[in-house]
Amino acid sequence: MSTICAVSTPPGVGGIAVIRISGEGALAAAGRVFFPFDSDKRVSNMPGYTCAYGEVRDKTGRTVDDAVLTVFRAPRSYTGEDVCEISCHGGVFVTRKILRLCIDAGCTPAMAGEFTKRAFLNGKLSLTQAEAVSDMLSAEGDLALSSASLARKGRLYAGIKAISDSLIKSLGELAAWVDYPEEDIPEVDEGELLLTLKDDRAALKKLLRDYDSGMIIKNGVDTVIAGKPNVGKSTLMNLLLGYERSIVTDIAGTTRDVIEESVRLGAVTLKISDTAGIHGTDDTVEKMGVALAKNRLAECRLIIAVFDISQPLDDEDTELLEYIASLDKKTVIVLNKTDRAQAVDKSGFLKYSDKIIAISASSGEGRDELSEMIETMFTPEDYNADSTVFANERQKLCAEKALGCIEDAIAALEAGLTLDAVTVTVDRAAEHLAELTGEKASEAVVNEVFSKFCVGK
Repeated sequence: MSTICAVSTPPGVGGIAVIRISGEGALAAAGRVFFPFDSDKRVSNMPGYTCAYGEVRDKTGRTVDDAVLTVFRAPRSYTGEDVCEISCHGGVFVTRKILRLCIDAGCTPAMAGEFTKRAFLNGKLSLTQAEAVSDMLSAEGDLALSSASLARKGRLYAGIKAISDSLIKSLGELAAWVDYPEEDIPEVDEGELLLTLKDDRAALKKLLRDYDSGMIIKNGVDTVIAGKPNVGKSTLMNLLLGYERSIVTDIAGTTRDVIEESVRLGAVTLKISDTAGIHGTDDTVEKMGVALAKNRLAECRLIIAVFDISQPLDDEDTELLEYIASLDKKTVIVLNKTDRAQAVDKSGFLKYSDKIIAISASSGEGRDELSEMIETMFTPEDYNADSTVFANERQKLCAEKALGCIEDAIAALEAGLTLDAVTVTVDRAAEHLAELTGEKASEAVVNEVFSKFCVGK
């Protein structure tokens, strides 16, 4: 394979930038652009896990920047190949210039995710571990980072591999019995085989059960703040965010579009949309805003329905409550403006949700209680921070296909079908798990996985 290079630090000005080079010619390429201040040192002779301080020079011998070169020798590197990393000053121009010098020295610009792809192809990572690297980079909370970190260390792979090994062991016994009937091979104990397959099914089901919880932890909860105009939706959004994002006035109907932001509530991230007030109106623009709000309500996972308890409930309030109830979504009813005289109490809301909280969005009273309520709703009691979950739909789909095949094998055994039929379905289950871990993934699948990575990782 060619020797590749890329800037591995984020674009923009920073304290340092790192240019990564990987491949058989990594040390030779680095030696053409980097020159240690210690004249006795040569890049080509540097051992792995060592650094040298020196300068980067162009072809004319002019100094471009002072830098530190770090060398990792194959196979003890991230990619499993010889790797050199040049740490230079983090200016945009100087970083690009050094990258260009590396290309002129014989390197090829790396494609998105190519360093991690090489780590996978060289046996340094399983496909699930490689996908976990991407999750670690995008993690937005402690639980998401913990799960991704465990997957990167191989916890998810180990769990899938244990199920796969069990299936392969069963396949070996079945194949020996079916293919060599004349040999003195012990007959397959169908009762034991059934118990084994049921254990495999249970283990796979547990991983699939954790998927929804894991996606909430990883991607956040799609949330809509809904209510009539001027009930305090935008004030509540600003309170949750901790800064002014939505315009707040005493004029009803200020918010006419959907405003979207993210906020952390403990271990849970909310992807919040502040929507236009839902009410009857003849204003064309307001009508469009109301339509957008209703579309977002139909798509979201959590609704925060806001009501002004300083005013009596009217027909529009009741209509909104009935509409939200018809959507069958998780709903928190927020009774806002507790700093004013109250015209209603929460008894009229109980039939719509048992998650009701009174707050004053303007003063901040009740914010912590609201945060705790939502965090509890979306952090399952049995969710274990030390567990790993499937990183994406690709992994989940492979697991679901494997589970379906195991279910078919169990059904075949219980129906008294021949062991040939059982063998076929168990073999398919093992193949789907091998695709999940990358042991039998097609080139198209592998390319798709790594195309989602940033360049330089």
